[in-house]
Amino acid sequence: MKREFVLTILMTMAMIQAMAWEVTSPSGDIKVDIALNGGRPTYSVAYKGIPVVSPSTLGLKLADGFVGEKMALAGNRPKVVSHDEIWVQPWGEDDTVRNNYNEITLQLKSKSTTSSRKHLNVVMRVYDDGFAFRYELPGNGDVVILDEASQMRLSRDAQAWSIPSNRTEYFEGIYERSLLSEKDTVCTPLTIEYAPDIFLSIHEAALTDYASINLTPRKQSDGSVTMLTALTPWQDGVKVYGTGMVRSPWRMMIIAPTAGDLLLSRMMLNLNEPCRIEDTSWIEPGRYIGIWWSIHKKKNTWEMGEHHGATTDNVKRYIDFASRHGFSGVLAEGWNPGWGNGETVTYLKAYPDFDIEDVCRYARERGVRFIGHMESWGRASLIEKEMDDAFAWYASMGINAVKTGYVGHLLDGKELAKSQYGVRHYRRVIESAARHHIMIDNHEPAMPTGLQRTLPNLMTQEGVRGQEYNAWSADGGNPPSHTVTLPFTRGLAGPMDFTPAIFNQGNDVVPGTHLHSTLAKQLGEFVVLYSPLQMAADAIENYEGQPALTFIESCPTTWSRTIVPHASIGEYVAIARKERGGNGRWFVGAITDERARTLTLNLDFLDAGRKYKAIIYEDAADADFERNPYAMTIRQIEVTSADNITLRLARSGGCAIRLEPII
Repeated sequence: MKREFVLTILMTMAMIQAMAWEVTSPSGDIKVDIALNGGRPTYSVAYKGIPVVSPSTLGLKLADGFVGEKMALAGNRPKVVSHDEIWVQPWGEDDTVRNNYNEITLQLKSKSTTSSRKHLNVVMRVYDDGFAFRYELPGNGDVVILDEASQMRLSRDAQAWSIPSNRTEYFEGIYERSLLSEKDTVCTPLTIEYAPDIFLSIHEAALTDYASINLTPRKQSDGSVTMLTALTPWQDGVKVYGTGMVRSPWRMMIIAPTAGDLLLSRMMLNLNEPCRIEDTSWIEPGRYIGIWWSIHKKKNTWEMGEHHGATTDNVKRYIDFASRHGFSGVLAEGWNPGWGNGETVTYLKAYPDFDIEDVCRYARERGVRFIGHMESWGRASLIEKEMDDAFAWYASMGINAVKTGYVGHLLDGKELAKSQYGVRHYRRVIESAARHHIMIDNHEPAMPTGLQRTLPNLMTQEGVRGQEYNAWSADGGNPPSHTVTLPFTRGLAGPMDFTPAIFNQGNDVVPGTHLHSTLAKQLGEFVVLYSPLQMAADAIENYEGQPALTFIESCPTTWSRTIVPHASIGEYVAIARKERGGNGRWFVGAITDERARTLTLNLDFLDAGRKYKAIIYEDAADADFERNPYAMTIRQIEVTSADNITLRLARSGGCAIRLEPII
């Protein structure tokens, strides 16, 4: 009896030392084990029985103590709860999104911390396409977070695509492939080829009043790689200031069997709060043109002068073109004072050679809208000072979309854009714009995390090395692999204002810099690189008389369904999207890197028993991005869902297809 008593005591002590709970995805493919090991919260993850995340620790370092060790349950033993709903997107890559997960919340209390905050809730949510967790820090009064002790310890090293946090301005970098263990601190999304049939992407969701995440890899002696959380600091080194209940963003990992399935995950959107805008009828996706490329090519200037781009007459000329060719808007940068030397920046008046009220009236009469532009040069406080008055003025003239910009290393000369300071500012701008029924295209942003579900007037954002690098970058422009990497990296964070569709590659100003792309690839990018406000970026002179423009004229920017027939990160991708409403047309974009290749497009996504007219814009037989980039053919064939189309892509080439049902 004495031996049995000792065994009972030992077993009880072991249970106290390690309390564990299991949460699986609805399909059962993903299993998350969350535990208290010696009072320290940890978790591990397996996918189809294969370890992906080894035991990883959780916790928060506060200014007055660490919360995450010697923890115990503060209440009843937690239970797994399930949720399953379908919600409708005002715009997006799909009409509807299924939000189906299992979730557990551990309510913990520290028995040792000196902090005034002794409670910590860990919420773990598991989907069929990944998992996510967040912290809740209950309490009253102010709290200061110095560090987040969140880890993701991958069970082994693997190839990954990333950009470094410390040497990339505005997230405008080339995503490089290398072993995870060889990387410096990186921005998210971080995309990983964990195994031939396991692809991962680590990012965050619902970033609200918190610091943006970065990840620092550390290789362990057992071959695993621990991803350490590195939050973006304020200038004083603090990561997060909070009051009352503080909730972190969700730390999320997409887990998918193919690279293409990464693109179909909607987990980031699901982790954000539902739409807060009751009437979204004023939110209108569309394609637009602008006085933009001609400025980057030094044909026009932002500031007023002999070659000023944003003059009344020049903008009206663009409006006439937009009206003739079915574009919904015209952007003109440099319409307001502040671009010249010593000029005072304001968004409440126009340059003398730009009659904004006359231009807006002229645009409305032709079914087009002028798109405002608010470049701050990093002066976030200036935008906040004027935005309510400016948005009210714009709305009175029929302006319903504004592009904001923050070219400047630090916001207001002191804080990083992806710090809590920047995150708070961007949220204020979006909320102010919503009150005036204005859509926002945010440049130089914090990395997107799905806020467009909550505030769908946040249409698109930059945070990407875009088309302008093909006009002036000293390295010669974006490499051919760039746009076949972006969908699997930056694109996983949400819509990106890359600005595709340049038709003229000439460059008199920087002769060695140009697109490394065929014309057909530029059309394919209009489908592949998703943005509900999509800019055809070239000057209108380069579109006049171009048969290729007919594809862009017809291409929607919001969709009812998206599929990915072909995908290999950094090599090639083909995406098919079905338009919303209309008569059920499909649009396909396919692009490749510097290698020519042939892909077979299976049309089984079309309605069975229905005939379609396929208009195919493709690289000509002699097309080549270096020697003959403009060579393109347009052909038309009749197809059904039982057919295939052979896509022959030139070096850094592409293809664009419009599939129209035959009534």
